[in-house]
Amino acid sequence: MTDHIAQKIAEKAGVPGMPEALRSLSGSDLSSLLMEVFRLRAEQTPAGSLLQQYQRNAFAQPADTDMVLMLEKELEILRYLRQQHYQPLELSPVGQFGSCAVVGTVSQNKIISAIRHTEVMADATNALALHMAGIRSAGGFNSEILRYSTVHRHIRAMRLPVKGYTPHFKVACMVAAGKDTGNYSFELTTIKEQLLHIYWLLTVIFTIKQISVKIIPRGGYTGDTLISAIGALTTGMPMEMAVEPHAEENNYYKGLQFKVLIQPEQGPEMEIADGGFTDWTQQLTGNKKERCLISGIGLSLLIKYAQHQQSNI
Repeated sequence: MTDHIAQKIAEKAGVPGMPEALRSLSGSDLSSLLMEVFRLRAEQTPAGSLLQQYQRNAFAQPADTDMVLMLEKELEILRYLRQQHYQPLELSPVGQFGSCAVVGTVSQNKIISAIRHTEVMADATNALALHMAGIRSAGGFNSEILRYSTVHRHIRAMRLPVKGYTPHFKVACMVAAGKDTGNYSFELTTIKEQLLHIYWLLTVIFTIKQISVKIIPRGGYTGDTLISAIGALTTGMPMEMAVEPHAEENNYYKGLQFKVLIQPEQGPEMEIADGGFTDWTQQLTGNKKERCLISGIGLSLLIKYAQHQQSNI
């Protein structure tokens, strides 16, 4: 559909093959061309039209969460994660162009692409993995596990799933990167600690009582030995955990994916966190021994939940 629209626009402009011609330009040349186009468009935009465009643009609207409460919770989260050796890192508002689509099988159409080889941040775990891949490569891929965390506002150009969701939202993220040292040592260590950290954040900071975890098998590992090893963790965890039947390939997570669900005092069960193993650092470094675990907690949803709880007191 997008290709068809692009071709129609090219024909309307009287420049057949325009998308292919622009794609063949170097990144610097394309950025320079787009910068000039945007400069001319900005000069031609009257102030009254700017206000009308702003009022229609969902991407540019403010968040509907309590800003002070959000900042207070962010600080609590980052302080706790720093104590647990997940070093907080403040990311740029933009990511490297292709950070999501190149390694994560995500369509670039769901990302707000920008000039100067950048894109508006759509997933901080991709940005953290890219940063960590550089550190791992420079350090010679040692056996030490690298851990980072962040809280970041994301924005995605996609159809919203249900009412109450907005194009931009905050997520608390953790990423661990390291080397395969055998016996699923990296996998067992990192998934246990990330799930325990999520459990602590939900129960202590947000006082949520009912939490459960679904472990979803994914392809990418040989056989079912990883799932069997992870399954052994379920007996020693403080939350209810269940291993789901084998799911279809999704080409995003490798080995397994997990979903963390909460049960509010009123209303249906809510998915609040998601994570799993990826091959992003393998792709970025070309080293098949590299391992990576990511997770993200829906902080904007949690703040709305906290606001609702306060309003009922």
